[in-house]
Amino acid sequence: MIVRYSVLITRRAEKDILALDAGLKARIRRALLELDPLGKAKKLANVQSGQYRVRVGDWRIVFDLSGRQVTVLRVGHR
Repeated sequence: MIVRYSVLITRRAEKDILALDAGLKARIRRALLELDPLGKAKKLANVQSGQYRVRVGDWRIVFDLSGRQVTVLRVGHR
C-alpha cells in the first residue's frame, strides 16, 4: 500500500534550500519526494521547532505532519 503525502515548504525552508549548493539541493529534493514520515523520521523532543526530523547526510529536514500533509519548516546543518 502506497501512502502519498502532499509536501508544503514554508518560506523559511525555501530560503534554507536555495542557499545550498546544487548537489545538496538535489539530495534534499529526492528525500522530500521519497519522504515516508512514519518510516525514517524521528520525533523531536522540542516541538517548538517542529514535530519530526529526517536526516540527509549531515543535514536535517524539520517538518510537521498533519494528516497527509507534510509542512517543511526548516532545512539546516545538524
